[in-house]
Amino acid sequence: MAILYRVGFERASDPRLDVTGEFGAVAGPSVDLVLPSWVPGSYHILDYAKNLLALRATDAPGGAPLPVERVAKDRWRITTGSSPTLAVRYTVYAHGLITEGVDLSPEHLFLNPALSLPYVDGRVQEPYEVELHLPAGWKAYAELPEVQRAPPRFRAKDYDELVDSPIDCGTPVELGFHAAGVPHRVLLCGSGGNYEAHRLETDLARIVEATARLFGEIPLDRYTFFYHLTDEPDGGLEHARSNSSVLHRLTFRPESSYQRFLDISSHEYFHLFNVKRILPARLLPFDYTREVYTRLLWEMEGTTDYYGLLLLRRAGLLTPARYLEELAKLGRTYLNTPGRRARSLEEASFLAWIDLYQPHEDLSNRTVSYYLKGHLVSWALDMEIRHRSENRTSLDDVMRMLWREYGRPRRGLREGEVAEVAGRATGVDLTDLFARYVAGVDELDLAAGARRAGLEFAAKRRTPEPGEDAEAGDLGIDYDPARGPVRITRVLDGGPGRRAGLLPGDEIVAIDRVRVPPADFPKALARAPAGTNLTLSLFRRGFLMDVEVETGPALAEKFAFTPVAAPTDLEKAIFVGWLETPWEARKPTGATD
Repeated sequence: MAILYRVGFERASDPRLDVTGEFGAVAGPSVDLVLPSWVPGSYHILDYAKNLLALRATDAPGGAPLPVERVAKDRWRITTGSSPTLAVRYTVYAHGLITEGVDLSPEHLFLNPALSLPYVDGRVQEPYEVELHLPAGWKAYAELPEVQRAPPRFRAKDYDELVDSPIDCGTPVELGFHAAGVPHRVLLCGSGGNYEAHRLETDLARIVEATARLFGEIPLDRYTFFYHLTDEPDGGLEHARSNSSVLHRLTFRPESSYQRFLDISSHEYFHLFNVKRILPARLLPFDYTREVYTRLLWEMEGTTDYYGLLLLRRAGLLTPARYLEELAKLGRTYLNTPGRRARSLEEASFLAWIDLYQPHEDLSNRTVSYYLKGHLVSWALDMEIRHRSENRTSLDDVMRMLWREYGRPRRGLREGEVAEVAGRATGVDLTDLFARYVAGVDELDLAAGARRAGLEFAAKRRTPEPGEDAEAGDLGIDYDPARGPVRITRVLDGGPGRRAGLLPGDEIVAIDRVRVPPADFPKALARAPAGTNLTLSLFRRGFLMDVEVETGPALAEKFAFTPVAAPTDLEKAIFVGWLETPWEARKPTGATD
């Protein structure tokens, strides 16, 4: 007998779910129910048990009460006596429209099982079923086998599959397409989206086809894109047969915003292979109650990020120029992160639980995002493999070997094993690069990587015209212009602000004794080129004080990849094989796009 949960509610306007659970084959004097504290793909402890309320138990539905003791934040112990069956009833607070959320509104019910349906300790390998009791006219959608139509009931072969299968209920817009021989469903949940349905289907199909060309197959018989449209975007979360994204309802226009949407969609779809099937051995079996550490998240997420963007180019959804522009933006962000020198990719992966998902004012000084640097390192590895193998192999070959040997059989990848697989797949010894850029903190040479493909990576600075002011100086700080006063949010290591003793939270009100409204702050710095001495008047924890600071040179606002004047035949071949587009020579001086 499967473990069965029934989910319903009195009113969709009241964000509270009524859940009942029925369990047979009870053995022993007690049963522990445990609710996860995190979900795969989102590496931070969120303690979902805070939203589970008033759990009660009986020896059968409507039967005699049984004692319930909460023995940990996420664990309820039920004394069963000799009863072979057990029933529970509880309430879930459901007001969280985020990627790993539970949300009930008059428009829909978005249900992530990990946040609402506890597992029976010791019985995670058994089947779990979910039955939905919904208002008239609502439908239920999940990438699980439907074992009953009315009321809808879905069956997961075990708890891991249940956790990996979000359920959405309501009246979404349903789109769909076939790509690579597989039907794909697109569900748009929420009103007011500015999307064009046919274009959405066509472009997502091109992403699927590009992914299938890389791996040679799509290992599914169906797939669902869940898009939840709202006013507070949250990003996406991958699942084994679907992905769920929470997006701004107007994200589909203008074109720059739409391309960010495609990037999220491509990233999450690539996870179908990388993370959902090619995954660290240390994650298995899943322990949902505590942090599970791996040094491989840079590959799981950073390499996925690299291919998410690259496959948009290969699918024809980004021009070569636009792709290189986006890659250059990542390079600038990397160069503006002091923590790239402090923490390796492996350590950043290992400490994701307390770093990436825990915003901190000093975070960029102590670490680097494994998404960001992992993306750039994956690109650099691709360029180096193509160069050393004379363009006979590439990172594509590494991904295909990972799929064949680890993903398809779902065999966990050992810590530090990527370098060995890369060597076998390409015939190139990359031990030095992994030691320097993955395990170490050596500065990633973006210019050298660019040259492998006949490109130059450099800052694009405009030379001031005669009589124009010199380039604006820099304080090495960040502030939020939308919050009113110039309140410092970040002070970068090695910058003028750090040397002068500025701190996050300082509120700058004047420069050289002249009041500076927030809107005029950038203009004031524009009149202070590098080497200018300034007196900043600021409030620190309520006290007015002055700080003397000398401005420094600003990091260029823009970096770019441009073709070199005289590329070699190998460099041109690498460019063509990488971006799947003909080589374009540098435009003559004065030429325009």
